Amino acid sequence: MPEPANHLHFFKFMTLATSDSLHAIRGAFLDFIGDPFHGDEFSSVRYLPDGLMILGEGKILALDSYEALQNSYSHIPTTAYPDKLIMPGFIDTHIHYPQYEIIAAYGEQLLSWLNKYIFPTEQKFSHKAYAQKIASLFFDELLRHGTTTALVFATVHPESVDAFFEEAEQRKMRMISGKVLMDRNAPEYLRDTPESAYEESKKLIQKWHKKGRLLYAITPRFAPTCSNKQLHLAGKLLQEFPDVYLHTHLSENVKEIEWVAELFPESTGYLDVYDRAGLVGERSVFAHGIHLTNAEFRRLSETRATIAFCPTSNLFLGSGLFKLSQAKSPDYPVKVGLGTDVGAGTSFSILHTAHEAYKVVQLQGESLSAFKGLFLATLGGAKALLLEDKIGNFDVGKEADLIVLDPQATPVMATRTQKFPAVSLEDLAQKLFGMMMLGDDRAIHAVYIAGELAHCRTS
Repeated sequence: MPEPANHLHFFKFMTLATSDSLHAIRGAFLDFIGDPFHGDEFSSVRYLPDGLMILGEGKILALDSYEALQNSYSHIPTTAYPDKLIMPGFIDTHIHYPQYEIIAAYGEQLLSWLNKYIFPTEQKFSHKAYAQKIASLFFDELLRHGTTTALVFATVHPESVDAFFEEAEQRKMRMISGKVLMDRNAPEYLRDTPESAYEESKKLIQKWHKKGRLLYAITPRFAPTCSNKQLHLAGKLLQEFPDVYLHTHLSENVKEIEWVAELFPESTGYLDVYDRAGLVGERSVFAHGIHLTNAEFRRLSETRATIAFCPTSNLFLGSGLFKLSQAKSPDYPVKVGLGTDVGAGTSFSILHTAHEAYKVVQLQGESLSAFKGLFLATLGGAKALLLEDKIGNFDVGKEADLIVLDPQATPVMATRTQKFPAVSLEDLAQKLFGMMMLGDDRAIHAVYIAGELAHCRTS
């Protein structure tokens, strides 16, 4: 079993907190210190069956076994979670907050679904009061499901971005979002222009990017709703603000790909449309990527771009099966995170998303272990968003976003995961797989944001 973090590292961070502001959490801790897709899975895991974490000023100041730390910190308040599992907060690499109210809309595939359900719903977000109402509900739902960081679509309206970031700031959450860019092939009431999209995005970047824990993403909806001029102005924004993100959709649906080829006849493929506009780089996150060619996988690997794997959405809309094994190939690996993609996705739960990911992989004759699935949900997601220096695992000095999982949240789970905490990594792997396949919001017992309790399940 890998060695736990050395609690002596705490002294490097003593300047962050006085003893009066410190508090501790005791329980079984699990996080990842490596990538289980590459190398031995067990070597990627850090597991403390009875650990103690010291928190202060929103940071992790120490983590070790309870036995090693108890004498040094017996004077500070301690919250114990017996028979629970403490993990880093889940990271959702692709979700739409304006689609909260239209989740699970019946009977369409991607393009008709957008026109029938999504565009009329997003029109409402021109009113900031409405956007604020949905943003509050959206964040409540994220916390209830254990998601502490997300990369989030707003709408074309700047008001929707302001409402989202104001709510995130109030809750002290690390969030990424941006105004949608969309100047054609959409209802007139949702279109901007290349010039207005550029100017509004620039103002929003200057207002919100790196304000507290908030980060900005330039957000073309997808190539069919953007002119060449708009995509190139988005590329100009990326040059002017190189530390913001690019967030869009890619190769989700076969008819969509055919449409892209008609709209951009000069391109050699869907990804090439974005590449020609300067939108493919290490801070680019492309949702779906189901129908990528081998050359496109290689290009994403070369540029260190990210794919958000959204299995519940891909199955719900009948879009196809993402080739996870190809994305994680050692020959040309691509960064991958999990995305719920609400509202085409049918659950806010990253646990539910991971168990659907397992099914997608199974349909292709392979398997997804619990360690691999939960890596994608935590450290893998952080790496996908270039945030592994801040979140994703329990390294000392990182931001203290964590969740407390209840392995016995339902009668079936209680039977499946008896005798917790697990006594070995082999035992843990089996119990975790049961949790991944059976768990949902009921398995989220508590959520901490920046070291403070933000949600606790009461029943």
